[in-house]
Amino acid sequence: MPVLPAAPVVVAAAVCPHPPLMIPALAGANAEELAGLRSAARSAVRQLVAAEPDVVVCVGAAPAADTVLTWGTTATGSLAAYGVDVRVGASAGTAKPDLPVAHTVGAWLLDSCGHTGERSYVGVPDIYDSARCADLGAALVRTSTAQAGRIGLLVMGDGSARRDQHAPGAADPRAPKLDALVATALGRGDLDGLRGLRPDLARELLVAGRAAWQVLAGAVEAAVAGGRRLEPRLLADEAPYGVGYFVAYWRLLG
Repeated sequence: MPVLPAAPVVVAAAVCPHPPLMIPALAGANAEELAGLRSAARSAVRQLVAAEPDVVVCVGAAPAADTVLTWGTTATGSLAAYGVDVRVGASAGTAKPDLPVAHTVGAWLLDSCGHTGERSYVGVPDIYDSARCADLGAALVRTSTAQAGRIGLLVMGDGSARRDQHAPGAADPRAPKLDALVATALGRGDLDGLRGLRPDLARELLVAGRAAWQVLAGAVEAAVAGGRRLEPRLLADEAPYGVGYFVAYWRLLG
């Protein structure tokens, strides 16, 4: 009998923020301000790569889109709009950059952590509600084209940009509470907590990661329902510029 390929399964997930200043070439003299966050993000992605996924799916926001956007392994990104033309991705030297900023920072993390295997990028519209995001996460598992079916998720998203007077948006007393909920959910692997994030409140508080985190919840729920066990760890919870930044690593066993 022919050997059938293994069913797609999530083996690990890394959750990281996507401020362009994560990249030292852009941060310049301020590079040390995000040194701890950068180190935590690289640690999470190195563990993701070490889990030996057949494909890493990088999930992030799709700006100004009303449908899911996808890019393949050869997609590239540039941060020229932020002052330095840092190019990342498998074909960074030749291809025209087309990735949004969240996925560009994700590609930089994959590149800097030595991932040379297959990767894909998924842009999630902010207009998607919680249920639709979770459904997308489950669909990513069902429809993976990885040869042996081992999927790694790199989930890019920032918390509220209204944490304090230094934030890009006006300070809002609700922002620290929402970010604390997110940090707790990421640290405990609380899928209901992530799915319960309200899209309207997230928009009011300038949260850039809500949709991507809910895609993660849907994907991991599908994996857990299939008998896998989740081991979550929160590696960082910071707000150096009045914006909530989180790093987590989730391993799935069984």
